[in-house]
Amino acid sequence: MYWDVKTVKPLPDFRIYVEIEDGRKGIFDLKPYLDHGVFRELRDVHYFNRVGIVFGAITWPNEQDIAPETLLSEMLPVESTTPNPAPRCPPVMLTAEIVSARSSPAS
Repeated sequence: MYWDVKTVKPLPDFRIYVEIEDGRKGIFDLKPYLDHGVFRELRDVHYFNRVGIVFGAITWPNEQDIAPETLLSEMLPVESTTPNPAPRCPPVMLTAEIVSARSSPAS
């Protein structure tokens, strides 16, 4: 897919460098997610650094993932090879947020 992640590299301070198939590049900060649900495990730097790509999405071994649409809406852009990038897509919920919302009892 056009928005699939093609490169991901862990950076200091719980950030990742990301390159998207369409040529966009950016830095995504995971600190806002580290106190929520399955993302707590990412606070372990050695585990955090095991980041990879599965089916165009950023993932970790225990199935934490971040959809490309979330990356596009929240990452800080860096130099891009695309002269006129496609419009940014709206934010979407992360898989863990959806699972958490479904399993939480109604207030």
